[in-house]
Amino acid sequence: MTNTYRNFGIVVQHNEEDFVDILEERRLSSDLGFAFRTFSPQPYKGGPPCTGVELHRAVMDSQYLRYVTKEVAAETGSSEQEVREEVCGILKEMSQNLQLPFIRLMGYIFTKVFKRLFSAIFVNMEGLSAVSSVQRRLSEQLPSIQHGKNLQQAAQEHPVILMPNHRSYVDFLVISYILFSYDIPVPVIAAGIRLAGVKIIGEILRRSGAFYIRRAIRSDKLYWAVLSEYVQTIVRKGFAPLEFYIEGYRSRTLKSLPPKLGMMQMVLEPFFKSEVYDITLLPISISYDRVLEESLLAQELLGFPKPRESIMGLLKASRVLQESYGSMHVNFGRPLSVRQLCEGKINRCYYNLTPRDLPQKPSPEAQACVSWLAHLMVRLQEDGSLIRPWSLMSCLLLQVPASVLAEEGLPWQQLTDKTLWLRKLALDFGAHLNWPEHISDLDVMSSTVALHRTVVHRKAGRVYLVREGEPERRRPVSPEEGLMRTATAALMLASYRNQCLHVFTRPAMLAAAVSVTRSTQRDELLAYFCFLQDVFSNEFVFIPGRCSQDFEEACSLLKKCGAVHVSQHDVTFSESGLEVLSFLQELLKPFIDSYLLMFRYLCEEADHIFIEKQFLQAVRTWATSLILSGELHTYEALSSNIQKNVLSALQRLGAVMRMKTSENNEYKVNKAAVRRAADTLLGKMRPQSLQAAPDARL
Repeated sequence: MTNTYRNFGIVVQHNEEDFVDILEERRLSSDLGFAFRTFSPQPYKGGPPCTGVELHRAVMDSQYLRYVTKEVAAETGSSEQEVREEVCGILKEMSQNLQLPFIRLMGYIFTKVFKRLFSAIFVNMEGLSAVSSVQRRLSEQLPSIQHGKNLQQAAQEHPVILMPNHRSYVDFLVISYILFSYDIPVPVIAAGIRLAGVKIIGEILRRSGAFYIRRAIRSDKLYWAVLSEYVQTIVRKGFAPLEFYIEGYRSRTLKSLPPKLGMMQMVLEPFFKSEVYDITLLPISISYDRVLEESLLAQELLGFPKPRESIMGLLKASRVLQESYGSMHVNFGRPLSVRQLCEGKINRCYYNLTPRDLPQKPSPEAQACVSWLAHLMVRLQEDGSLIRPWSLMSCLLLQVPASVLAEEGLPWQQLTDKTLWLRKLALDFGAHLNWPEHISDLDVMSSTVALHRTVVHRKAGRVYLVREGEPERRRPVSPEEGLMRTATAALMLASYRNQCLHVFTRPAMLAAAVSVTRSTQRDELLAYFCFLQDVFSNEFVFIPGRCSQDFEEACSLLKKCGAVHVSQHDVTFSESGLEVLSFLQELLKPFIDSYLLMFRYLCEEADHIFIEKQFLQAVRTWATSLILSGELHTYEALSSNIQKNVLSALQRLGAVMRMKTSENNEYKVNKAAVRRAADTLLGKMRPQSLQAAPDARL
């Protein structure tokens, strides 16, 4: 069945029959023959072919970098030659060195690895090289949007920007592997600088198309100039498709992260300056049955030291290679024209007022357009993802206290019945499910639990949470150690729940609004709904300026499943909707409880001025004591991700202010403002009475 996503006139295709397992052929043929077959992608038609050496020279000789070099030399007192040598060093550290022999080497190695780790890697052929009848019909209905193109065509006509979501180290590899498999130009990929330091592998990745970027570079004027010129030269010349992660880094919670705008601004600027006629954006959704790093991610969220990033270190771990990770789906979205998306949203004449080779600060209009496009890409990634049965089961398992789930378990029959109920609700809400139709529902759920045996196990008709390290335990453990083992398993479970949160977020916020405000008036519900969007805009992704539309979407979805009655002025819940209401409220409860906990800590325990690192450690210690005493049941309050998101939310609400002169991330807290935020979240105060900071909205 084909589903369509019609917001903004954009279509996301989900034709289950169009997904092909690319590993099937690899299992039947020679891996060496695959790696050394003829690779002949169609060339980019927008300009003459460009080699890596020519790309490097074009960057070094650009008027923009010459201008910035002079500025930096004047500001630092260095000579222009010294600054230019620094530019050369930055470019050498950064640059990719794409070479076909190394692409072939990677093709051979990762065919071996992927066949060992995954039962299948499904790819939608329609997104790569086919045009469906549905796309053709929509092209006729919406002529202003190009619906007939696919990646193979788009790569020949305009610079292409590949934008996958980022959940695993494997994301970095699988896109290039797929494009190489189907004779599509292999991308150059923005990667973290840490990977460059991995012996041998760093250089192999560089020669396979990776270019390396330092973190926190906004304050480094010269580095920013070199990076932006390097990226924009790739785009202007159509050197190769450019791939980057709009979320900035790998999501340790497996849910979508608010987009980072720096790289997005860089890739769009050649279009804003009319240096290219158009740019093609391609959202890519990668969905996993099981993520390789699941336990490492949970431990990082609990404050355990992060291991040095190393792809081969991960793959060489015997435990990883001995496990099964099920299948992966890679859904290539429809290529989107920046020219068409930006029509009426930006006046490019602004860029004609200054020579293109000089630094220009983006106009507020351009910044808003970049932000809108970035958030839209994340939402399209979400809509293109396929939700697994395990994601739905995780939602339900987490609504049982983790300690109870570990000790007493949950009846298997209850879990399966509720999962089938939730499957219907998810489909009513427009979710795209990866639920095999040729296998019985009971077998699907049984095999799903078996795949995730490191998180839960079945015994005597019940399902139990597996505490981290439990099978190897040979000695008594302290209450704190036992709690952290339970927390690790609970956060692993939460990460898989997070993969389907985008389906339920908006209806859940409306359900919370009804429960907290105890009102049926649309205006009051909308005000609280928008307040929740402000508070949770680091937890969930909302397109800027669409709070009212999101509210209407929530009303429509709940009305569709029979949970509410909607009139011009009121939203009332029906008796038959109580089960839906209860589920949605419980889904949002861990986030609300965690935020209220930190609000309480800031008001009761924290000093007026605090250092972020010390604060996060103190909050985790306090939350641990509350869980041990039975006062708190939400293990997600221990997650560093939620703790940092609360700080960001309070900054937006004007309740916490980061001190500009501080070198240690010091904050000053307005305890009265924090109390108002807590009272509003609890429904004791109307949202309108909360004095928000000017940038409370995205």
